[in-house]
Amino acid sequence: MFQGEMDPEIAALLGTSGAAGRGGIRPPDYSSLFDDGSDDIGAVDAPEVDITEEHFPEITKRSEPVPRQVFNDPNYYKKALAGEGDRAQRVHTIVQKYVNAKDPKDRGVFRQQLINAYWDFLLGVAQKAAGRLSEIHKNLLRFGILHPNFMAPEDKDFFSRTVEDNYLNQPVYYLDEWFKAVGTGVIRNSSTDEVRVARSNTQVKMQQLMEKAMGKRDGARNLLKAKSEERGILEHALLEKVQFVTEHYPLEGFSDISSCYTESQKRTFQDVQELIKNLVKSDKELEAFMRDFNQAEIDVHTLRTKLEEEGGAIEVDVKAIGTEFETVRQMAKMTIGRQGNHFPIMTREYFRCNPNAVGTRENILTQLTWLESIDPEAFSRSYKNRLNRIVPYVVLIPSYGDTGICWEPFDRFNRATSRGRVALPMYPKNLTIAVLSAVADLRWQVAKEKASYYWMEEGLTGNYYQWFTSRKLKGDVKEYFIEDYITWITKESDAMQKLDKEVRGIFWRYIPFAQPVKERLKGRSYIYQELYQRDVNRSLSDGY
Repeated sequence: MFQGEMDPEIAALLGTSGAAGRGGIRPPDYSSLFDDGSDDIGAVDAPEVDITEEHFPEITKRSEPVPRQVFNDPNYYKKALAGEGDRAQRVHTIVQKYVNAKDPKDRGVFRQQLINAYWDFLLGVAQKAAGRLSEIHKNLLRFGILHPNFMAPEDKDFFSRTVEDNYLNQPVYYLDEWFKAVGTGVIRNSSTDEVRVARSNTQVKMQQLMEKAMGKRDGARNLLKAKSEERGILEHALLEKVQFVTEHYPLEGFSDISSCYTESQKRTFQDVQELIKNLVKSDKELEAFMRDFNQAEIDVHTLRTKLEEEGGAIEVDVKAIGTEFETVRQMAKMTIGRQGNHFPIMTREYFRCNPNAVGTRENILTQLTWLESIDPEAFSRSYKNRLNRIVPYVVLIPSYGDTGICWEPFDRFNRATSRGRVALPMYPKNLTIAVLSAVADLRWQVAKEKASYYWMEEGLTGNYYQWFTSRKLKGDVKEYFIEDYITWITKESDAMQKLDKEVRGIFWRYIPFAQPVKERLKGRSYIYQELYQRDVNRSLSDGY
């Protein structure tokens, strides 16, 4: 992939040759090559993929000490409906009928009418998300709070203390933030079968190439860092060998004369020669990777400059928000399911979560941190035989659903370092299960895409599918996998043997527990001890 020259597609789009891409643009400053900073894209904050980050940051703030007074505003409901014309009037009319209905059948009819009317009304609010939203409209999109009186007093206090800003800079988005990022072009629209990108649209094509170029740059940066670490290990080994060779004892009978080299020291000379040879090779590869990174950085800079020249100031794409809104609505339906509660408004009638069970940003990150302590490769993708940790975008949807979903495993234009997309309901019965189902879905889709045409034969999906068919099971194989993954994390990680023996073996191999969990399990049961020994045997035979 990395040839030290501008990508032919990029060169063709810009009307230049590959060599021309090198001129006129200053190479990047390597003094800050491995810092944790990210490039300034503009518009809104969108965390770039930092493939050197190994874990989630520590959560230092879960709530605000002083509650916001927005829910004490007597005109909250009036302001929430303001500016949306007939759609707002329709919502108000149906809300009145719904609240005052005595007959359960009538109430059921008004409830369904309110669901449809509210989503139509919410579209108008979402299309303003890229601008400056009022705090009330932000609460509408973020939490589904249409009227404070629909909530219990303790719930008002909880939501008035939630942390507004993404101070941890993690890719977890409330809906108002998500629509803003999409509308300003920081994040592209989620893929749908219905949407097709016009090939004649040069700016869209350039944005796609930008994604591809950023993937190459991030991949080159990761390879560069890995090679630098490899060279450091070789240098350390060389120093130890040289130190060993230079250690001498006084020659017997001559206190001022050092003894000759021992046989083991003489054998070390060959090791030193081999290390030097490997160091020279490693350094050459490091130089090549630096050139690759340099050119990838130039490609990104060139495309970014071109996009700024053509686009000028950041413009809000209302159509993009409208398209994304319909996608989010489908996400909400999928998190709820056919038989679930599709009522989109926050109300004490349906809200049953305690503060730790609400899908706020901080609670979601807590769940993901716990999950990664058990399944350390949950967000890993292989690239050039190296695992990269790439946390997906997490879209928080104010629904009463119980299931998290994966909408995309990764960007189709940048498979190397792009983030996937998962959606999580904010008010589930069990937040842990919602998070686990989303990650299981992500894991399945990533493994399936990696195996491509051979997904029923190779890797995680292939082995699981063959077990599924051998048992003559009926239904969706992915749904079975998700249920088994949840059992794997919640039960098997604690030595409760609930899975089929063959499934346990597949998961142990392809969804390995963290090493401390493995060490603990091998002492709890012969079954886990046997699986642990298989790991040892595979590592000794270089077959893992």
